[in-house]
Amino acid sequence: MRVFLCVRLIQRSQFNGASVQSRPVVMPTAQRRGDLQVRAARVAGVEIPNNKRCETALTYVYGIGPTSAKAIMAATALENKRLREFSEEELTTLREEVEKYNIEGELRRTINMNIKRLKEIQCHRGKRHINNLPVRGQRTKTNARTRKGKTKTVAGKKK
Repeated sequence: MRVFLCVRLIQRSQFNGASVQSRPVVMPTAQRRGDLQVRAARVAGVEIPNNKRCETALTYVYGIGPTSAKAIMAATALENKRLREFSEEELTTLREEVEKYNIEGELRRTINMNIKRLKEIQCHRGKRHINNLPVRGQRTKTNARTRKGKTKTVAGKKK
């Protein structure tokens, strides 16, 4: 609404004979084209956002949730400030602490290997994975649409 009003005022001033002067827009040096600007820090092979606080930014890494992020912050004794305010030494200590955790590709591989093992030994959970049904004991007469997929209509009983 405000933008619309400003445009209307400018149009009126032009019609009333007043001229509107335009000044060139001066961008800060970090936002000019061609200048190098760091927008994300790289931790554990993942670019985590610079503008968020460290605890929140760490949760962008697969395998690190809020609890693990707090544990990492406590272990490194770093304060929870925005990542762009971190020095290179602080980022290095953070990276070293994160490397101690089972994260990203290694964690995905471990999970997939566990599921594959369950399928191979044909246990109950493995069979549920094979049949694309809920694994943890949920009901399937109704619901379970996420695992089962879209409804498949079955014809009713003929008389």
